[in-house]
Amino acid sequence: MQNAKPSVFKPLVAAVAAACAAMGAAMGAAPAHAQDQAQDQARAADPDWTLSAEYTADVSGVVSGGAQRAGRYLDNLSVELDGDLEQAWGWRGARLHMSGLYNGGGEPNALAGTLQGVDNIEVAAQGARLFEAWIEQDLGGSATLLAGLYDLNSEFYATEASGLLISPPFGIGSELASTGPNGPAIFPSSSLAARLRVGDPDRTYVQAAVVNADARTFGDHGGVDTDLDHGVLAIAEVGSHAPFRYAFGVWRYNQRQDDIRDLTPDGDPAHSIAQGAYALAEGQIWGAAAPDGPQVDAFARLGLSDGDTTDFQGGWQAGVLVRQVFAARPDSQLSFGLHQGWLSSKARANLTDTPADPARYEEGLELTYADRIGRFTIQPDIQLIRDPGGLKDVDDVVVVSLRVITPLF
Repeated sequence: MQNAKPSVFKPLVAAVAAACAAMGAAMGAAPAHAQDQAQDQARAADPDWTLSAEYTADVSGVVSGGAQRAGRYLDNLSVELDGDLEQAWGWRGARLHMSGLYNGGGEPNALAGTLQGVDNIEVAAQGARLFEAWIEQDLGGSATLLAGLYDLNSEFYATEASGLLISPPFGIGSELASTGPNGPAIFPSSSLAARLRVGDPDRTYVQAAVVNADARTFGDHGGVDTDLDHGVLAIAEVGSHAPFRYAFGVWRYNQRQDDIRDLTPDGDPAHSIAQGAYALAEGQIWGAAAPDGPQVDAFARLGLSDGDTTDFQGGWQAGVLVRQVFAARPDSQLSFGLHQGWLSSKARANLTDTPADPARYEEGLELTYADRIGRFTIQPDIQLIRDPGGLKDVDDVVVVSLRVITPLF
């Protein structure tokens, strides 16, 4: 699942006020009290708090290859609360975002046997969690500061054009997703973080975050980690729209982690620094001149890592998203994507010890279509995974899924 992206734009009231002020200056006729009145009207029209909920249900099954020809049902309930703290409490330039999850059902990847997963709402531990709880503060100009329980992938290493695809590598690169004591702060477990951004994410921006390396939240075993015993993950990204979006990011953990192969003289795992970099691009490649017809967006991403602390040396993802596939179906969408996770030399050596015949990578293709019928979005999906588990002597896996999404309120 592509995680929902929390808003990082300035409140609507600020935009309305700025527009009113600009009109008054240009016309030289709008008195100050008229501008104040317009701001008051905007505040009245824009609610202080918004509450929403969405339920996603998947039926996912292996129809070829894999450990077993079978299916699994799994689901995700997401509840979000957003508040304008300036309107609600007079806290100027501040916004609150909170979200909770409930995940249940089976684990289709236990049937498929892949390294990167096949369904982005699959979790290892079912149950309810507080996913995010942060406050974002305007600092003046174009700078904002965010602090709290934070989903790293909501703003870093993310492409909107890959959002319809359900294979996990299209959410965040596997070379970063597999790091940390129990994964970085991404779905379904966030962690305490602070993020600073300067610039407009729709134009040119620089952003950096410091995130607790131990991703745990309320609902996980042990709850939120506050002692930073495992250190932090530092990440930075710079991006620009011109008009395509381009971004480049780097990340690094400040504490060494267990090496996946090397040992100390005592036989304990050696320790290595986990670090990496990524680049991405996305944008509309067709359809700008015909807004009522199909519009095609493309994306491409490349990531690299140390290859010492996880199975992945790097990987890439690319694909297209077609919006409004049929003129009579404005909500129809079609997406096709390819992904490849490169196994590190140490991961391949570990597989050889089993013994097995390791592949250089695990790769997948995905085709999916979604359309709205009444209150429901129906999304059939098919995936082909080659060299599942990073093994050459294993049959390719075909996974067929049906996703149903409905807003609850």
